Amino acid sequence: MKNNRIVSILLLGFAIGCGTKEEEKKAAPDAAPVLETVSLAKEKMSTEMRIPAELTGMKQVDLFAKVTSFVKELKVDIGSEVKQGQLLVSLEAPEISSQLSAAESRLKSQEAVYLSSKATYNRLLETSKVEGTIAKNDLEIAEARKNADFANYQAAKASYSEVTNIRGYLQIRAPFDGVVSARNVNLGAYVGPSSGSLPLLSIQQQDKLRLSVFVPEQYSGYLKTGSALTFNVKSLPGQEFDAKISRMSGALDARLRSERVEMDVNNNSKKLKPGMIAEVLLPLNAPDSTVVVPKSAVVTSSEGIYVLIVENGKTKRVPVTKGRELEERVEIFGDLPEKGQVVRIGSEEIKDGTPVK
Repeated sequence: MKNNRIVSILLLGFAIGCGTKEEEKKAAPDAAPVLETVSLAKEKMSTEMRIPAELTGMKQVDLFAKVTSFVKELKVDIGSEVKQGQLLVSLEAPEISSQLSAAESRLKSQEAVYLSSKATYNRLLETSKVEGTIAKNDLEIAEARKNADFANYQAAKASYSEVTNIRGYLQIRAPFDGVVSARNVNLGAYVGPSSGSLPLLSIQQQDKLRLSVFVPEQYSGYLKTGSALTFNVKSLPGQEFDAKISRMSGALDARLRSERVEMDVNNNSKKLKPGMIAEVLLPLNAPDSTVVVPKSAVVTSSEGIYVLIVENGKTKRVPVTKGRELEERVEIFGDLPEKGQVVRIGSEEIKDGTPVK
């Protein structure tokens, strides 16, 4: 009986002790989590971006026939290197020769009429110096006739010049040094403004090329005229080519929301060809220092993008905007303290105002 009483007392004491510990455990406040933090620091971030681009001739032109005619001579073909002013195509239009002869005859006729009326006026003018020999009205009539004949003479001269210029269109010459990249006619072909949409010849300058690239809006601010860059093409693996930014459009394309950037490329070796697709390595060097944090510190949730700043021993969510990324780091922009601490590994589970140890 005595032993049973001792066992009951021990069990009651154990139960009371366990209950007390459990109540103390419930009553004790949650311990502050231990979170790794990093300091907010600014640096000039330098990254690179690969983007496709297109090579075109620095100068390129399609040559059309301006007058209705036939191809008389074709002096070049695809791949022919031409010099500025070189005769490429001779056209034939017999009616233009007839028009030129008629215009020349009219010009000579009007010139003779004008010279005659001018001589008559000059004689009357000299004679009129003797008072009473020539009526004033006769002198005025002679002067009017001279002026009218002069106007007709000028019109005939302009008509002759016009037909001469049209005849000049029968000879198509190279506007600059380049290479014939396309030929769409043969000897005897009928050509003219209404003969079709294809040009007679296409010429491109190939010793100097134009490299064009469209840079997305978020990166266009990192580039400037004169910036050096490199590019490569698929047809020449393992080879890199140098270029410098020569022109920037200064405006965004309404459809692509990108800025057109052009580079001049010397191509004396003729390795590169117009129409090639290149891959450009654009250097994106920040002009000013920006805040850079580990990628794990930036939390992206349904509530937005933010980082957890430690302020007075507690976490505080600060909305940010992400910039460029480099390996495991990312630029952030927002209302951030100059010298502060940010939780290295952010999470949605860490609520605003969480005590940090």
